[in-house]
Amino acid sequence: MASFEESLKRLEKIVEQMERGDLPLEDSIKLFEEGTRLSAECKDHLEQAEGKVQILMKQRDGSVKAEPFPPQK
Repeated sequence: MASFEESLKRLEKIVEQMERGDLPLEDSIKLFEEGTRLSAECKDHLEQAEGKVQILMKQRDGSVKAEPFPPQK
């Protein structure tokens, strides 16, 4: 899986290409499929980051300690 930043950058390029409206239908469908996959990857990255932040916020003694956060699928 690519990093969040890489996935988001590619997703932005796909949106730009599709917004131009000059692609053949088959190419538009392929880009839409890739964009859907990338969108899901970005969502996964954000959910993992949110989970890590929640774990950090739950430290009761005031210390900040990162704990592993299993990916949600």
